[in-house]
Amino acid sequence: MIDDLSTNPFDDDKLHEECGVFGIFGHPESAAMTALGLHALQHRGQEAAGIVSWDGTDFYTHKAMGLVDATFSKEKVIERLKGHAAIGHNRYSTTGEASLRNVQPIYADLALGGFAVAHNGNLTNAAAIREELVNKGSLFQSSSDTEVIVHLMAVSLKENAIDKLAAAANEIIGAYSLVAVTSDMLIGLRDPYGIRPLCLGKLGGSYILTSETCALDIIGAEFVRDIEPGEMVVIDKKGMRTVWPFKTKHKRFCIFEYVYFARPDSFMEGRSVYEMRKNIGAVLAREAPVPNADVVVPVPDSGTPSAIGFSQASGVPFELGIIRNHYVGRTFIEPTQQIRNLGVKLKHNANKRYLKDKVVVLVDDSIVRGTTSRKIVDMVRAAGAKEVHMRISSPPTAHSCFYGIDTPETAELMAHTHSVEEIRKHIGVDSLSYISIDGLYQAVGESKRNNDTPQYCDACFTGDYPVELVDKIAGCGSDKKKATMGAKMLVSIDD
Repeated sequence: MIDDLSTNPFDDDKLHEECGVFGIFGHPESAAMTALGLHALQHRGQEAAGIVSWDGTDFYTHKAMGLVDATFSKEKVIERLKGHAAIGHNRYSTTGEASLRNVQPIYADLALGGFAVAHNGNLTNAAAIREELVNKGSLFQSSSDTEVIVHLMAVSLKENAIDKLAAAANEIIGAYSLVAVTSDMLIGLRDPYGIRPLCLGKLGGSYILTSETCALDIIGAEFVRDIEPGEMVVIDKKGMRTVWPFKTKHKRFCIFEYVYFARPDSFMEGRSVYEMRKNIGAVLAREAPVPNADVVVPVPDSGTPSAIGFSQASGVPFELGIIRNHYVGRTFIEPTQQIRNLGVKLKHNANKRYLKDKVVVLVDDSIVRGTTSRKIVDMVRAAGAKEVHMRISSPPTAHSCFYGIDTPETAELMAHTHSVEEIRKHIGVDSLSYISIDGLYQAVGESKRNNDTPQYCDACFTGDYPVELVDKIAGCGSDKKKATMGAKMLVSIDD
């Protein structure tokens, strides 16, 4: 039996975003620019936000649970974050529980001076390193895997921040993009496989590092280029230079960024995310047509670009047959079973005029547990649809992600334990089809998946994990649902 919806309408069947990072150097309003960048990256994490800034003398920090607007629109918060350099972070926890002590950036006073770091991704050997460091006397203040990086730098015998971070990076394993600020520089680092995104921008004489190009657009900055896999960029008063701390690896960028995670107006790895999603819909229409369809309807908002592509390729009209309420937070009434059953209607409502007596093609990006899909199908049928056909713009999500995406355990993923036909029956559609793995690769510019050396990280579909899952194999705390890694600490409260 698959669990019902939570009383939080956002806790549905979607794979939750990872995190977003932003850093800027050489701007007199660095904290304000960072807050705007984080606002553009809000889709990557809605749990908490934080900024650390540097003014040439002191570091300043503000972190809080909640959305960026609520955190940084308060009176004088930005005024207190002084300086010409800053880094920021939006959080959705994949390692460490949801509490203020895990909100990034993480700041520490090291022997070399102040150092702050913010990280998007997941370290697959963090628990093993943490255990070793604790046994040697390290005192951890959070249960976040990011803090492992700080402790590795603290015990490093290297003389400067660049060498210390490079040494730490050669001990950690995982998928990550990070930004860091010291007393005289901004640093960006991407993992050797380039699984998580990071790009470089410029605003006048200021350099910017961020997860997505949409964060550059909001402040009027120009996109310069993507940071390369395994590249460390160092930005100071002299300009920017590159350090290569790793041996070259085969690039494996996360293909699900194109399917769902990134904002559609972003560009990643030289490709428009919106265009890629339309391409996916077009390929899906060719692979799994519905000959008698009357209307193509997206499951908003993530299914919309692929539904447009499906409609254009098939010639079937596109309509917003489901309307999404964008002003939905946690339910404010007693979470009785009756209220839980209404959960999906808090977020979606049928546009009956365009569904009644129609053969409807519903386009969505994924099915995780199937609960929300079933409720949406029921809603469309109740609106009078004659037939309902579901088309999914990704292959079946059959494996957990250990690289910074919050997915259920593999056994909880419906596609891992059920056939497509079983899923079809469960969600109650007349037909169900997913895009093929080769079709997905074709949509993003490849002829097909190269099974010998895959061009992307697609582990959630194929189970082909490019980076070793050290903690999972060793059984030492990689379970994202238990990810305090044994730490028992006082939870502090701020704002």
